[in-house]
Amino acid sequence: MLDTGNLLRKMTLTSLFTAITTLTSSFVYIPVGFAKVFPIQHVTNVMTAVMLGPLFAVTQAFLVSLIRNMTGTGSIFAFPGSMIGALLAAFLYQKTKRMGHACLGEIVGTGILGSIACYPIALLLLGKKAALFGFLPAFLLSSLTGAIIGFLLLKVLLKNHYMKGFFYEKGTNDRRI
Repeated sequence: MLDTGNLLRKMTLTSLFTAITTLTSSFVYIPVGFAKVFPIQHVTNVMTAVMLGPLFAVTQAFLVSLIRNMTGTGSIFAFPGSMIGALLAAFLYQKTKRMGHACLGEIVGTGILGSIACYPIALLLLGKKAALFGFLPAFLLSSLTGAIIGFLLLKVLLKNHYMKGFFYEKGTNDRRI
């Protein structure tokens, strides 16, 4: 049976994270070469991976990338990086229930796999002869910074009794962090 209350809560949180991330993209970024270091997207990827799961984490990453591209505050490279990172972060968290593994998934997914996935896009769509590892430093720096901030923010949220319901199954405190 479909739990519409839980689905509605997850959709609402996904929309909220999408809005916050999209709004902050116009003033919270660091230009590094031809890419933008955008740690807020990585914070959001880690938080949605832990709180909402793979489907909603990837949906949020896609929506933010799409809106940022449509408004001119992002690049085409946001799609593979953010979506691969969100998926790997959510998958690792789902398998281990450890926030540290979600952060590692974000760093490896965006920082390494996402940067490698951008190489063919740069060649095909932009016609630039970008080096294979040209995106790696910027993506790694951005995802590492964002993952650390996301981890710390989730740790603070876990101190709030109400927020524990988002993280702990059946209200028990048996999850490993």
